[in-house]
Amino acid sequence: MTSKDRQIAASRRPFGDGALTTDQGIPVDDTDNSLRAGARGPTLLEDFHLREKLMRFDHERIPERVVHARGAGAHGYFQVYEPLDDYTTADFLTDPDARTPVFVRFSTVQGSRGSTDTPRDVRGFAVKFYTRQGNFDLVGNNMPVFFIQDGIKFPDLVHALKPEPHHEMPQAASAHDAFWDFVTLQPETMHHLIWLMSDRALPRSYRMMQGFGVHTFRLVDRRGHGTFVKFHWTPALGTHSLVFDEAQLISGRDPDFNRRDLWEAIEAGENPSWELGLQLIPQERVFDLEDVDILDPTKLIPEEVVPITPVGRLTLDRNPDNFFAETEQVAFCVGNTVPGIDFTDDPLLQARLFSYLDTQLTRLGGPNFAQLPINRPLTPVRNHQQDGLHQDVVPTGRANYSPNSTAALHPGGGFVTYPERVEGPKERKRSETFAEHYWQATLFWNSMAPWEQEHIIAAYRFELGKVTQMAIRVRAVEHLNRIDHDLAVSVARGIGVEEPVKSADNHGRRSEALSQAPRDGAGSPRTRRVAVLLADGADARVVALLRDECTAAGATVDLLAVVDGTVTTSDGVPMEVDRAMSTTASVLYDAVVVPSARADLSADGVAVHFAAEAYKHGKPVGAFGTGLGVLQRAQIPLTTADADPALIVEDEFTPGFPRTLLTALAAHRNFDRDVAGIPA
Repeated sequence: MTSKDRQIAASRRPFGDGALTTDQGIPVDDTDNSLRAGARGPTLLEDFHLREKLMRFDHERIPERVVHARGAGAHGYFQVYEPLDDYTTADFLTDPDARTPVFVRFSTVQGSRGSTDTPRDVRGFAVKFYTRQGNFDLVGNNMPVFFIQDGIKFPDLVHALKPEPHHEMPQAASAHDAFWDFVTLQPETMHHLIWLMSDRALPRSYRMMQGFGVHTFRLVDRRGHGTFVKFHWTPALGTHSLVFDEAQLISGRDPDFNRRDLWEAIEAGENPSWELGLQLIPQERVFDLEDVDILDPTKLIPEEVVPITPVGRLTLDRNPDNFFAETEQVAFCVGNTVPGIDFTDDPLLQARLFSYLDTQLTRLGGPNFAQLPINRPLTPVRNHQQDGLHQDVVPTGRANYSPNSTAALHPGGGFVTYPERVEGPKERKRSETFAEHYWQATLFWNSMAPWEQEHIIAAYRFELGKVTQMAIRVRAVEHLNRIDHDLAVSVARGIGVEEPVKSADNHGRRSEALSQAPRDGAGSPRTRRVAVLLADGADARVVALLRDECTAAGATVDLLAVVDGTVTTSDGVPMEVDRAMSTTASVLYDAVVVPSARADLSADGVAVHFAAEAYKHGKPVGAFGTGLGVLQRAQIPLTTADADPALIVEDEFTPGFPRTLLTALAAHRNFDRDVAGIPA
């Protein structure tokens, strides 16, 4: 239990046994019937229990976040590997023995609280560190860059991204005229836009998603010397995504897919973790970074230019006790920082420093939101602020001002702003170093594997295909032509726009770190879900061996059948199944296996669709013995198994089958397979 856990424990109020009371502690004898003048008479206004109960219900909701409304959160801790005293005085980065409590909130950006978990969208990755020097909030995303360069454009971006005001559609989707009208008139959006069109916008799990601080911050050491820094979170399970068709189907099957995944993993003891890495840029090197201004949030610094230094690990090990009190009421503010970490002049960051505090004042009803248990720092709070909505402490003493001679609080030894020299004329103008908007979008495109490029093209075609105004489609293709001519031509062909004439050469640069294509040792089968499709006559020993080996590797196996209940094994013994195939779907699993059985599953349309859909989404699909008939009926080309590491087929079960399956699970998917002939 962390120190934050112990602090929150004091605020818990279990519902347990005992007499029911009102908020004033008055015992209640009946909560099922209003006070009436006779059994069939009118309800009486004096029924204070009725009025209090309805009043509390009417006021249960607080304003949801304008963006990042739908989220999931968890508690955990952060621990630095080695002291970073050479760079910062931040206590949690300089003491390897300290386990700093954290609360992390993941979120989508566009949709309302009631929307789905799996739209094409940016994901929030916000970490609140409860340090011994106060709270530090690192409020980032799962993409390292942002749409716009200046925070003054943020309201315009969000208004364009959200449902259109005349009919409040579409929900949690960027595929509409307003969004594409805005971005095609703002070339600075092009880099983030291509990230949004990639599989990065469809994470398989919050646990398999990178995080970025987006902005350049500044670390300050004990001598007052500064070092620019960018924050990176890298998941221990590897970075993996869904495909768009799968994500859309999941939205219907389980709109809580990512939220449920995080909750269930932690409940099962599969605590997700991320490694914190820093890109450290000496101040004297700032203007040596080719084509990158570190104050421009629409640009990243390639890892080949400034490598990432691993410095610590974040682990989430406890789910919230109450979603509203913790996940919904947690208040992240970019301005919550600690000694040793300071801001830069990034104009988007500067606007966020104002906006986040202002947001919390509206959402949480006033200036005392830091007193809520989830927001309360571990360090003692001493100041002369007073009153306001929801003040839950009783200040004592006569002095509520400074200086005073009766209860003096002495400033000193705390946060000191970095003494950066600033001068210049007052003007509404951007730096010329912010002016180029295409080369990093081209870098991202060049860095993609062929299957990733195919997914990006398909995403642009889908999104722009929803745009009703042809002029907007044409503008989008013109921008793509400045990123890569072949990309522009491929998109134009799919949306009814004339193919553009080549206008610029591709610079040819790439960065391996930007691709999600699997690299050796990058994945793990842990927490992956395997669907085993059973029929009567299956070999119980083989099924048990398959299940045991997968479970030992950390994967979860569900036994599915045509109907719920049991199947009869080859020994004539009933075997319980977990659920019927018709009550679930392949999109909720990471792999599908069809064992040999006496009964013929290939005649069952649900089983055939299960295998075909999983294969179409690049997932590991395996079968042996009579189970091969299901794959054949699904028109899966078994002859390609030698060249497809995620297609595991055997005439009969061998001990190597589970090992091959687990290797394929660790690699996530095989997106190189040809699925053109697979039925929908």
